[in-house]
Amino acid sequence: MLNIYLTRHGETQWNIENRLQGSKNSQLTDKGIEHAIMLGDRLRNIDFSAIYTSPLERALQTANYIKSDKDVPIYTIENLKEMNFGDWEGKTKDEIEAVDNYKNEYHNFWHIPHMYNHKPHNGEGLITFKRRVEEALSKVISSNSDGNILIVTHAVVIKAILSFTMDISTDKMWDPPFIHGTSLTIFKWDGEQFNFKVIGDISHFKNESE
Repeated sequence: MLNIYLTRHGETQWNIENRLQGSKNSQLTDKGIEHAIMLGDRLRNIDFSAIYTSPLERALQTANYIKSDKDVPIYTIENLKEMNFGDWEGKTKDEIEAVDNYKNEYHNFWHIPHMYNHKPHNGEGLITFKRRVEEALSKVISSNSDGNILIVTHAVVIKAILSFTMDISTDKMWDPPFIHGTSLTIFKWDGEQFNFKVIGDISHFKNESE
């Protein structure tokens, strides 16, 4: 039985500014670091055989804060990177929607994702994106027959993983729960099917209401 612990990177400066990050990066905030440490405390008694992370700095830093002083190898996987949003990256919602030929597709992405067209802003297509995320998860699973592993990645990647493992159609990708930074999802792979224990849990955020 393989136990998979899945989390999103901690809060970043661009998260606060409501800027789309995608393949670009911004620094973890103090809150993002604090939450990563809280998650590390929650998982301190879990014996991980490996940590797999997106190579983007915000995810890799989060992985290291969670790992703390544990003797656990960290492996970066290119296909765990966040979706590439092309010309939208680094821009706020208002800045994107101010451009006429962006506004409609921005709405489609968040409300009717199966109708989303990535080409006008040179982004990554959802079909291509979901395929590479599935490949990343398959690679991780094929390398670990049992034990405990941690995956540190991004919000849209996690939604894609849930879509794949829970057979959720693309048009339902954004259905709740919301994936907060350093929230915890735990599921098992028994060689035949996935079984979920928690999804997007934030009970380790101490003395906070989020």
